[in-house]
Amino acid sequence: MTQQPFSRPGAIDLSALKRPAAPAAPAGAPTGGPGGPAGGSAYSVHVTEQDFQQVIESSMSAPVLLAFYSRTRMPESGQLADDLETLSGEFEGRFLVGLVDIDAAPQIAQAMQIPSIPLVVAVLDGRPMPLFQDALPIAELRTALTTVVQQFTTQGITTRHQPRRAEAPAAVDEDAEPPVDPRYAPAQDALGEGDIDTAVAEYQKLVDANPADVEAVAGLAMAKVLLRTQGVDLNEARAAAAADPDDIDAQTLVADLDMLGGHVDDAFARLVDVVRRTVGDERTKARDHLLGLFSAVGNDDERVLTGRRALASALF
Repeated sequence: MTQQPFSRPGAIDLSALKRPAAPAAPAGAPTGGPGGPAGGSAYSVHVTEQDFQQVIESSMSAPVLLAFYSRTRMPESGQLADDLETLSGEFEGRFLVGLVDIDAAPQIAQAMQIPSIPLVVAVLDGRPMPLFQDALPIAELRTALTTVVQQFTTQGITTRHQPRRAEAPAAVDEDAEPPVDPRYAPAQDALGEGDIDTAVAEYQKLVDANPADVEAVAGLAMAKVLLRTQGVDLNEARAAAAADPDDIDAQTLVADLDMLGGHVDDAFARLVDVVRRTVGDERTKARDHLLGLFSAVGNDDERVLTGRRALASALF
């Protein structure tokens, strides 16, 4: 089709979803309704009008693929939804599949301006991007998803979703010393010696070799914070940022210094505010810098989860 699914690329009109009929349910909670079983799998959720915003916000941590379908209008689209749910586990959290039955949740289809079904849309950092509109056989769908994940990796998008369902963890010996991974030793030794350039280079090697190595990504992000703030006078940096609130470099530098000083929430809040009041390249620069700070702290940290929600709100 030549018709574009979105009349406003990069934005989702959520105004139609601000009047939920019931209290919002957590994304992935059993919802029932037509169009398939409730709840989803470890890496898929059945999206309702009440939890749509929460699913969109989860794209701030890792990609979300929204699959729009209707079993009554086009059974093939329902099969595509089933196949996506089946395949989601194979990619172990590289994306979360959000299954949207447009008959059960017509306001979501209206908000997303869906022209036809089936339609699969990737959402990255709250931004939608149409992927494909065909009901592919499962083998071709697996190949297409592999290509999409490879493109994510090329763009530096390596974070993963946590499973929505998991088996009970095995018993852990709390007295045992955590194993030391020798891969990180060169970078950690360099940091211990104050050689930040070498630490950045060593972490970069690890990330280049395995972009999904979350520890290496976090280490690289923090080492870059150290590199950017090396030799910077805190008072001078704060004075420069206060004197020119629109200077993106000045604001990101103070955010880095706040990170090093343990004021993580302050760092996040400063950059969220910059994102909220800027546009274009400046907004992108501030957003990307903030995402780097999120990586440095770690996606499981409650402060990062709060920061991602604030960033999603600022983007919309």
